[in-house]
Amino acid sequence: MNKKIKILLTAVGVVILLILLKQVFSQKFDSAEALQEYVKGFGIAAPLVLILFQAVQVVVPILPGYLGCAAGAIAFGSFTGFLCNYIGISVGSIIAYFLARKYGIDLVLAMFSQKQYDKWSGRLKAGKSYERFLFLATLLPLFPDDFLCYFSGLVKMNSKKFIWIIILGKPWCILAYSIVFGLVP
Repeated sequence: MNKKIKILLTAVGVVILLILLKQVFSQKFDSAEALQEYVKGFGIAAPLVLILFQAVQVVVPILPGYLGCAAGAIAFGSFTGFLCNYIGISVGSIIAYFLARKYGIDLVLAMFSQKQYDKWSGRLKAGKSYERFLFLATLLPLFPDDFLCYFSGLVKMNSKKFIWIIILGKPWCILAYSIVFGLVP
């Protein structure tokens, strides 16, 4: 099962990456305005496209999440970009958690290296201290948030606690990214 999951996830990731690269290279993103015009080219669906992109990039972690945060803030401004990014990343985080609960360690090892799994599983244990750590990790940038969402599903963390940690912890880092990237002229 591990090999099949890895092949499927790799294929999905490659397709998404190729679509993104095609779009990036076929456009001239030489300014914030050019990026804004491209994203707004999706019309009324543009915010939904960003939300979907952010959810997918958590479930299939190919690109760092801050890139989507930057695109959202530049395209829609700090507030609307923040809302789209927050919704997408939160939904993706919750999906990742439930995927790990359902499919277990085989899925996680198909997505992340054994070395990364060993590093974090050695440091983290289920229980109150892990919940506090997860909450702090969601507040701060540069933590392996995608991995921690999957890992939380493996340690059978209570789903309600996990969802509340995502809802209450995720917005602050995303808001900071949105404000900073929203200042791009």
